[in-house]
Formats: sequence, structure tokens, C-alpha cells
Amino acid sequence: MDRTDAGALVQAAADGDAAAWKALVEGLSPLVWSVVRAHRLSDADAHEVYQTAWFRFAQHLGRIREPGKAGAWLASTARHECLKVIRSSQRLTLTDDPQLLDRVSEDGTPEQSLLDSEEAAAQSERVRRLWQEFEELGERCRQLLRVLMATPPPSYQDVSAALGIAVGSIGPLRQRCLRRLRARLEARGTI
Repeated sequence: MDRTDAGALVQAAADGDAAAWKALVEGLSPLVWSVVRAHRLSDADAHEVYQTAWFRFAQHLGRIREPGKAGAWLASTARHECLKVIRSSQRLTLTDDPQLLDRVSEDGTPEQSLLDSEEAAAQSERVRRLWQEFEELGERCRQLLRVLMATPPPSYQDVSAALGIAVGSIGPLRQRCLRRLRARLEARGTI
């Protein structure tokens, strides 16, 4: 869905047009799901985040300053909700289930826990560097790669219409962008 269509649908939905709301949900749901799936939440948490993102969107529908960027607004909201769920799931959960209480710890030794946490920290740092280098790519590369990462992936015709890139140029441009990103990461010693 391109920005012009999204903007018009947001305006119409804010004015009470149910068909416009339905078109927004159908058009932008794949984007919301791609953000949610990227965070690898449980099915229940993923559905909760999906619903919460749309609920927040509905709450703010009339106040969105740039209706054409509805997709970005939804993606950002979904990402924030995913992070809330992840943070809350890391808290201790109380139980009175005797089987859980009698179970031997699967965490292993304290040394193993330390190694696991160091490994997780290193992985987190690699991901942070990847996104840092991604943000240093040109706007055109960032837009194209973000769109192509959606689940389900959009057709090249949809990408062409949304970004104004000729269909035959999408594949070669994607390769150049990925090569640039790889070169940046190799130069920094990230990969």
C-alpha cells in the first residue's frame, strides 16, 4: 500500500468510513505481522501485540499528523509493544504447580549461565552494530530492504508501485544494497 492510498484511507477511516478501515487493516496487516514475527513471540503474545497495535492505531486515528506514514506508525507501535511483552516475560512467574517446583533446574551450572549471558550479550552487540550500519545506508537502500523484509514478501510489482522503482531494477538494487551493508559490516569487523 503506497503512502497516498494509506493517507486517504486513514482520513476516510477517521471520518467513520468502515470500508476504509477494513482496507487499512487488510493492506497493513502483513507489515504489522512481519514486525511481530521478527520478535519471535509466542502465538498468544504475537496475537496480543497485533491486536494492541491496531487498538492503539484506532485510538489515535484522528490525531495522526502524517496519515501517509500509517504503516511506519503501526510498525513502530508493534515494535514497542513487542519489547514490552519481552521485558515483562523476563520477570519471575509465581506458580503453585508441584511438578514445576520439583523440577531440576534446566539452567545448568552458574558457569554455564555466565557463558550463556556473555554469548547473548555478544549476539546483542552484533545485532546492534548491524542495525547501526543499516541506518548508515542511503535512504533508498533502507526503504527497499525494509519493504522486502515484510512477511509475506510483497511482489516486485507492489514494491515498484510503492517505491517508484522499475520492476527490473529491484533485484540488482537489492543486491547492491546488501553488498554495501556486508562491506560496511566487514570493514567494522562485525562479520
